[in-house]
Amino acid sequence: MYGPYDVDRGRQRIMRSSSGFVPAAATHLGSSEMCATCHTLITQAFGPNGEVVGELPEQVPYQEWQHSEYERTRSCQSCHMPEVAEPTPITTTLGLPRPNLSRHGFQGGNFLMPRLLNRFRGELGVTAASADLAGAADRALAHLRDEAAAVTIDGPALRDGTLVADVLVANKAGHKLPTAYPSRRAWLHIVVSDGSGRVVFESGAMEPDGRITGNDNDADARAVEPHREEIAAPDQVQIYEAVMVDRAGVVTTGLLSAVAYTKDNRVLPRGFDKATASPQVAVHGGTLCDRCGPLTGVCFPSDRTGGFA
Repeated sequence: MYGPYDVDRGRQRIMRSSSGFVPAAATHLGSSEMCATCHTLITQAFGPNGEVVGELPEQVPYQEWQHSEYERTRSCQSCHMPEVAEPTPITTTLGLPRPNLSRHGFQGGNFLMPRLLNRFRGELGVTAASADLAGAADRALAHLRDEAAAVTIDGPALRDGTLVADVLVANKAGHKLPTAYPSRRAWLHIVVSDGSGRVVFESGAMEPDGRITGNDNDADARAVEPHREEIAAPDQVQIYEAVMVDRAGVVTTGLLSAVAYTKDNRVLPRGFDKATASPQVAVHGGTLCDRCGPLTGVCFPSDRTGGFA
């Protein structure tokens, strides 16, 4: 049973007698490569006769991390398994206070699944305590709110009677935001109100059935909401997402038919160079140049990925 600490022979015997396992120190548990063994998934697409017709990097957060500055500064564990501040015992029997103990919370963005398990606990035979599942969902929401991204409004101004501003989105994660399974998406919900609180402009509202107002793909499953430099109408919305297509170029949500991404404008981690990105982590769909110099046409990599007027 591998762990990050050396264990003396006496405690090894106690663990073996109670569990059948012998504890052994292993430094690889603290490496990002350990996470990559499960969280790297390349899916194959199949033709009508079962033949392989293509492959898709379904989730590659490790490769995204490798192509960011975080490869040199932070591991996957440092975010998803943050260390306890003080030395902490890790066993109830003769446990020694251990420094740098990593919490096994595995914080991420999945608040939905714990809630579903809790809501349908009877049908699913869930035995975990209701309060524990609710706490896991709450911690995931807090992680999304505090650790995922920072959104700021830059330089709002009136120009010829029109309110104009830049929306700055900074990815605080060590991989694309959102990452992994391609159904995940994040979007900008922008609301402009007048002095009395009356809404005069709104982009990105959520409908009661879960659709995003203005999303072309929610209206037509074969359509794609484009990556937008500017939002100037309520039926335009900035959605950060990966959209898959089959070998005929038709939008699909099926991993057994997807061979490529027609859109991948997910927010990039700090230090990510679009020009040198490998095909596994490349951007797609009009995002290679988010901002271009008006005189030179040179691309300036920037976190300014959306604006509205």
